[in-house]
Amino acid sequence: MSALVLFLAVCSACCLGFGFVLQQNAAQRAPLGDFLSPRLLLDLMRIPRWLGGVGLMVCGMVLGALALGKGEISLVEPLLATNLLFALALSRWQTRQSLGRQGWAGLVLLAGGVSAFIVAGQPTGGTAVTEPLRHWLMIGLMVGGALALAAWAKRSPLAAGPVLLAVAAGLLYGVQDALTRVSGQRFSAGGWPELMTSWQPYAVLVLGVTGLVLVQSAFETAPLRMSLPALTAAQPLAGIACGVGFLGDRLRTDAGALAWEVCGLAAVVAGIVLLGLHPAMPRGTAPVERVPDLQSG
Repeated sequence: MSALVLFLAVCSACCLGFGFVLQQNAAQRAPLGDFLSPRLLLDLMRIPRWLGGVGLMVCGMVLGALALGKGEISLVEPLLATNLLFALALSRWQTRQSLGRQGWAGLVLLAGGVSAFIVAGQPTGGTAVTEPLRHWLMIGLMVGGALALAAWAKRSPLAAGPVLLAVAAGLLYGVQDALTRVSGQRFSAGGWPELMTSWQPYAVLVLGVTGLVLVQSAFETAPLRMSLPALTAAQPLAGIACGVGFLGDRLRTDAGALAWEVCGLAAVVAGIVLLGLHPAMPRGTAPVERVPDLQSG
């Protein structure tokens, strides 16, 4: 594994984790009438903390795109999942909550799971699949699943809706990461003319904005501990599926390696859940009387 890819991916995870916490701190003040509406983004733009969080998220996405341009998505995605460690660090500083057994257990599971998956799978790049049917089938499954979850969330009680929205956003972000890598390859091959005449960069933009609306709606209606674990778990799984499905990434497939890869991913998800449910994570949304602050500012 390249040290540069590791550095870029971890820096990306740091920016994403800090950015998610700042965004949720601000989004919890938004009016519930903005739920699943692009108007939510317009209202949130008036809050400096949210703009700072989005700025960090954009930096994280840029660093992640650089990492994806130099490494396989099946390698980079598990590293990006460590953004929850940085989110917990900032939340812990805000709440003065000790890490405790739950925090240490989640940290060990997440870090150990990422390490086990990378060491066992030994992700390597390959030739991207040129068969259009397979390409569109993978993207269709991910995007269709995300849209179905978003529609389900709109009809679900507030307790379940944010989790469904976070999973939906994670699926979209996983596809976005895959198409970001394709965009980078096109740019390397033919420069700006090749990039701007392909559909992938525009799809990246649409997926990013749609995912942002879903994430902010989840942050608006529930504490970070309900939404961020689902988002953090869904994104790498979707990204790895796209990497193996149509980007040509290869993982070891012997019985021992597969067992460790599955165990590693299971440990990553378990660690994400433990860290996401840690008492240091912000617990609830703002009281109703704080909503006018958004509209008056």
